[in-house]
Amino acid sequence: MGTKILRVMFIALCLFAFDQVLVDAKISRSMYINWGQQHASISGDGEDLQLVLDQTSGSAAQSKRGFLFGSIEMLIKLVPGNSAGTVTAYYLTSSGDKHDEIDFEFLGNVSGQPYIIHTNLYTQGKGSKEQQFYPWFDPTADFHNYTIHWNPTEIVWYVDSLPIRVFRNYENQGIAYPNKQGMKVHTSLWNADNWATRGGLVKIDWNNSPFTARFRRFRGKACKWNGPVSIGQCASNTPGNWWTSPVYKQLSNAQKGQLNWVRSQHMIYDYCKDTKRFNGIHLVTPS
Repeated sequence: MGTKILRVMFIALCLFAFDQVLVDAKISRSMYINWGQQHASISGDGEDLQLVLDQTSGSAAQSKRGFLFGSIEMLIKLVPGNSAGTVTAYYLTSSGDKHDEIDFEFLGNVSGQPYIIHTNLYTQGKGSKEQQFYPWFDPTADFHNYTIHWNPTEIVWYVDSLPIRVFRNYENQGIAYPNKQGMKVHTSLWNADNWATRGGLVKIDWNNSPFTARFRRFRGKACKWNGPVSIGQCASNTPGNWWTSPVYKQLSNAQKGQLNWVRSQHMIYDYCKDTKRFNGIHLVTPS
């Protein structure tokens, strides 16, 4: 009798874990094109997404369901050549005026100049938490892995498995943290020449259009958002919620070394150090 009970409990636990984690889902099954259908396509056995921008329209896709905590990753190959004024975006966001959002945005530049990896975070509709980096590789020559890892303790932005940014949960110090809204995955390619390149000084050269960004191998290994009930379920310390295990609550010493290398060698802007923009207010660095 005891063995049967244990077997039933094990099966229930496995079913709960399966419901909570979406693993290795193809783009064709997990996402759909929600803007510029004539400028976007999914191919390659459902693993490849192509977004195009020209003078008539950009394009975008989003995941079919939302998530709360876990790991979201995508391989991305950015617009080559003179991409000034274009922005390729890959981010998580909820909806509404008080939305939460975790951003990767890639700001194009004139030929020969580096892209800018632009990261930002919105909590309850408030952003202004930008950090920017120059890549240490050519992001247009091949695909690179961009991952957002998000759990109740911290958010980590990764590029090719290297952590480039950490935002820790300091709610106990009055700093809002995104942990109560499910977020969907979005990708887009759009005209942002009013601000993207040198603050909008460099405009898009449409002679170089159409511009194309490529996405491949979307992987959402994350807790499915099923409404407010997920707030407790996705944060609970259960075997199915692997993202809450101790190993994911902070970077290892080796990862901290990698983070420090990226920040010292490749960071070009940090909102926490922009005292002019924030009128001399001291900002706590949540990392």
